[in-house]
Amino acid sequence: MGYKVAIVGATGNVGREILSILDERGFPADEVVALASRRSQGTEVSFGDRVLKVKPLDQYDFSDTDICLMSAGGAISKEWAPKIGAQGCVVIDNSSAWRYDAQVPLIVPEVNADAIVGFSKLNIIANPNCSTAQLVVALKPLHDIATIKRVVVSTYQSVSGAGKEGMDELFTQTRAVFVNDPVESTKFTKRIAFNLIPHIDVFMEDGYTKEEWKVMAETKKILDPKIKLTCTAVRVPVFVSHSESVNIEFEKPITADEARDILREAPGCLVIDNPEEEQYITPYEATGEDATYISRIREDATVENGLNMWVVSDNLRKGAALNAVQIAEVLVNRKLIQPKKQAA
Repeated sequence: MGYKVAIVGATGNVGREILSILDERGFPADEVVALASRRSQGTEVSFGDRVLKVKPLDQYDFSDTDICLMSAGGAISKEWAPKIGAQGCVVIDNSSAWRYDAQVPLIVPEVNADAIVGFSKLNIIANPNCSTAQLVVALKPLHDIATIKRVVVSTYQSVSGAGKEGMDELFTQTRAVFVNDPVESTKFTKRIAFNLIPHIDVFMEDGYTKEEWKVMAETKKILDPKIKLTCTAVRVPVFVSHSESVNIEFEKPITADEARDILREAPGCLVIDNPEEEQYITPYEATGEDATYISRIREDATVENGLNMWVVSDNLRKGAALNAVQIAEVLVNRKLIQPKKQAA
């Protein structure tokens, strides 16, 4: 007996990716339902070789649904996740609405799968920020061996992190540059084509952006509250996949070769690091892949027990859709939930 799964936000970039990944990984679902706002009612989305017609969220009864994978923004999640959870359906939420709630586990399965047991308080599990997900996958195996004291991370985040409108704006602006049309910015605060913008989300009182704060707060919640971390988040003219330059200071000695060996054995990590042969990962190469790629591992002589590395991952997959599906797989594989049809 399989599970009944609902996808909220099924017409968005991440929602469509979730449908694709559920099919790719053979998730044990007897029924998959695509949900979105009323204006998307009747829209068709692909699920493997099937086509699903989108139903309106506000008319759907979750009482016979086992898992809800939600990717519809924080406002929708704040309103609907508690209602859905109260009907006995476990919500796996992609927004930032529940990440910092003490009653809601924030999960990256390769890093802290054991923390998932706390979901039963509200029937809500939070997916981290896309930049956080790939960062902690790369940090966890090294932290287990050498204990991380401090991390300095600069992110180079693709426009897909801002949704379809971000991708459309990069495409439109790039075309405008080539044909000498006026370049208009509506989604981003500055021109993104052939440019970088050191501004993601709103600025806070301390000068950091909300995006930078998310990476710092979430890494502490997922990995270790004692880690000191500072972040600079930058939007770059890349369609898909986020990159990160990561500087790490450890309590114990660790060499670059040791780090490579550790990361090669770590779940979710793929080391491509041979500078002599110009082997390193770029966002273009990581797009469409599940792994968190790690390159340019080298020792930092300016601090004791320091390393630098370059971390790249497809933000729509590991940063959002794949991680959400992996969380659902943990629920199933650990028998933390049973199909309601079977229970009935």
